[in-house]
Formats: sequence, C-alpha cells, structure tokens
Amino acid sequence: MKLYSEAEASTGALDGKRIAVLGYGSQGRAHARNLADSGHDVVVGVRAGGPSWDKARADGLAVATPADAVRDADLVAFLVPDMAQAAVYSDVADGIKAGAALLFAHGFNVHFGQIEAPADRDVILVAPKGPGDLVRRQYEIGRGVPCLFAVHQDATGKGRDRALAYAHAIGGSRAGVLETTFAEETETDLFGEQAVLCGGATELVLKGFETLTEAGYQPEVAYFECMHELKLIVDLLYEGGLEKMHEFVSETAKYGDLTRGPRVIDEGTGERMREILKEIQDGRFAREWIEENEKGLPEYNRLMEQDLAHPIEKVGRALRACMSWLKTGRARAA
Repeated sequence: MKLYSEAEASTGALDGKRIAVLGYGSQGRAHARNLADSGHDVVVGVRAGGPSWDKARADGLAVATPADAVRDADLVAFLVPDMAQAAVYSDVADGIKAGAALLFAHGFNVHFGQIEAPADRDVILVAPKGPGDLVRRQYEIGRGVPCLFAVHQDATGKGRDRALAYAHAIGGSRAGVLETTFAEETETDLFGEQAVLCGGATELVLKGFETLTEAGYQPEVAYFECMHELKLIVDLLYEGGLEKMHEFVSETAKYGDLTRGPRVIDEGTGERMREILKEIQDGRFAREWIEENEKGLPEYNRLMEQDLAHPIEKVGRALRACMSWLKTGRARAA
C-alpha cells in the first residue's frame, strides 16, 4: 500500500489552470471552495438562476452555466449525481477542449460505460472517503479526508499528476491519498453501501428493533439499544478498529460479541454478500438502477416510502426531539 503525502501530491500540475466544477451539492460545494481556497481558478457550472447558482455566488465563486463553465477549462469535475452525469456530459462534451481532464468523484458512469470520453482527454478520479461537509470542515481546520485516486485514460501523460494535484488541493493529501482503479473504487463503494454501510447496517437495526418489540419490550428501549447506541460503537470502530471497541465495552458485551455475533452474521450472510458483489461486478446492479431511473423510480419510491413508514422512525423522531445536542441539519454522503 502506498499513501501519498502532501509533499508527493503537490505536483503543481494544476497551477495556473482553470477548473470547472459541475454541480454544487455536497461534494461539489466542498471541492469548489477548497480548490478556490488553495489558490486555484475555479468556476462553478450550474443551472442559471437556480438555488445552487445563488449559493455559489454567495460563497464568492465564479458561476456559469455548465456549457459556459467548461469552455477553456483545463479540468472539468463532474460532481452532479450519478444518474444525471451522462446527460450533463452529453450537453457539455463538445465544449471541452482537447487535452483537458475529466474528473469524477465516483467511477460509476465511466466504469459501466455511460460516459466514454474521446481519446484526447484524461479521465481521472478523486474520491474523498467522507461526505462533502466533512471534506470542507476538515480542510478549514487544517486537516483532510483521505482520498482514493485513479487514472482511467491518460491522454496527456499528466493524468496521474493532475489527479494527485486535485486531491492535494481539496485537502486529501493531508490525510493520505491511495491509488486505485475505476473498477475497484466503483465496485467496492457500491458493495460497501449495499451490504454493510447502508443496506446491511440499517436492516440489522430494523431486525433487532422488530425482535425486541415483538417480544413485548418497549419500542423506546428497543430504539435506544438497536439504533441510538450504534453510534457509540461505530465511533470506537472508526477511531481504533476492533481493538478500541473491545477496550471500551464490558467483558459481558465482549463475550456476547464473540459468541453470538457469528450466529447472526454467519456464512450464509457471507454467501449472500458474495452474490451482491457478483451483481455489481457483472453490471446487473448498474443495469437495474439505470432502468429504474428511466422508468421514473417507481420501485425506488415504493421502497423508500415503506422504509420511512417503519415504526422505528416514529419512535426515533419522538426521542430525538428530546436530544438537544443533535444537529438539525442533515449531512449527505454524496
């Protein structure tokens, strides 16, 4: 493993170059502001007159329509949502000059063939391992969020240096920048979301809540045990892995972890995880998700409505309203 530091990532490959950031959501806003604060010439490409247009201008950044933003840009960062990227690329592709770099924060559209760049352009990736709000906050206090970087197409021979310079400019090199490929970043990111971070974790919480409430325990107590206290364990894991988690929980909790955990998450779970990974690797998930968007998201909307109607949500809203220390804002991961 090679983690690139600030000294190694500050290649100067973007010095004096114009960077167009398309999209001003969680990642777009963080990237654009960090790039500008690092001394780069940044223009934000968004729909004229929309809320993102006004927000970017209020942040002191140059703003233009996407088509105008990419003209004369040496690097174009596509930071709009995954399902909008292909359409945005189609709209602006003819205006991107030869030799420019196309940069992505997630490899989905390139890896699954939704965007195919001409041979005369670099295609690179810089993926911070954290939500945009964290990328910005860490930068402001002199720290950084680790980043992955990759080069899919190196037309100019400068693709790698450009990716490292971009990661450095948004603060990633302060924490370390790890080289990967578009395939590895895309497939591991999707798997993590589906099997562990979002799908796996939330389903585990819901099943635990249902098990306790079906056995007659108070929903509020079940919420505290299965949802609320999860943050305490995740923070320990984040800060020091399994070792720190074991250090700070009771002996009883540790014994229960070691003897009962493998009964809940067993080899059958591993087999299903491998099935999910295979669906990602062979493109089945990508095709399904693209088709769902083309249909207008009927199944997505049905499942989302079902998820948010779960009893744990009603209980949780009432309990969280009593927790004055919780932020009212919502952090987004992408």
